[in-house]
Formats: sequence, structure tokens, C-alpha cells
Amino acid sequence: MSTKRWEIDSSHSSVHFSVRHLVIAKVRGTFARWSGTVQVPDGDFSQATVSVTIDASSINTGVDQRDAHLKSPDFFDVAQYPELRFVGRSAEPRSEAEVDVIGDLTIKGTTREVVLRVEQHGQAKDPWGNVRAAFTAKTSIDRKDFGLTWNQALETGGVMVGDRVDIEAEIEAVQQVEAQVA
Repeated sequence: MSTKRWEIDSSHSSVHFSVRHLVIAKVRGTFARWSGTVQVPDGDFSQATVSVTIDASSINTGVDQRDAHLKSPDFFDVAQYPELRFVGRSAEPRSEAEVDVIGDLTIKGTTREVVLRVEQHGQAKDPWGNVRAAFTAKTSIDRKDFGLTWNQALETGGVMVGDRVDIEAEIEAVQQVEAQVA
């Protein structure tokens, strides 16, 4: 059995999230700094394992004051918990192009199992001869499951921040060339 290692190309990839604000709208954001690898046994992406590390302080919602609040102990507490991490343990094929990756997501020191629904978009060679593969991964989590409990009740009912967080990653990975032994 031969396992291929793929590095996620973060310059051609992105991690996005959205959460309801004031019950009626959505706030969207990204993380600017992150990295990851994909291990693929015998070229079978349906059996892949994944490891991703996100720099929590790189959160960006486009509003500096909100980003500072998200970095504070009310939310991510980046001083104490500088990274978010996903480690995929197994994969379950859904179709020829879709797979569920089951793994552990760690946020603010709390780890919970999540399922990423992953759609494979194919492979291509870039102009430098590297093999690249592209994927979209999606999941939803309840932020309270990870200790992100800050909220504010609204005068008209409801709360300022929704509990459900939708996460989507557009991933481009580069197959790593095995070193030749002389």
C-alpha cells in the first residue's frame, strides 16, 4: 500500500464561516492563516485522512472591533487557545464525487466529533508539473458545544448571535513528490 501526501495550498484555498446576527441577518468571516495535509492511501480519496490547523488570531469579518471581540475570552480566547484544529479519522463514501470525513474539531480547548461533507472537484497538473486536487468541505456546528457561549438578549426577543455556525472550506491541495534515495 502506498500513501500519497498532499499539502493544502492555502494561497489557493479558503476557510469561511457564517452565523446569524440579530436573528435575521448573517455575518460572514474567514481565517487568513491556516495549513493542512491530506494523506491518501493507494490514490483513494474516499479513504483519506486530513489534518488542518487554523491560526485563531487570523479571523476576519471585515470589522476590526468585532474581530477583536471574537479574539477575546468571550469567544476564541486566542491568547490561551491560539489554534483551531481538525483531525479527520475516517471517511465514508457517499457517491463517486462525495465523501463524509469524520474527525475531531478542537476549538477553545474543547474537542467534538464533526462530519465534513466533502465534494471532490477533480485533479489537474499545474504549469510546473505539480498534481493538484480540489475539494469543497462543509459542516455546521453548534458554537455552544465548543464553549463559545457569549450572547446578548435582544429587547424584541431572540439573541444577538445565533448558535449554529456554518463552515465551508474551498481546498486546493498539491501532491508531494517523494524524495528519491540514491
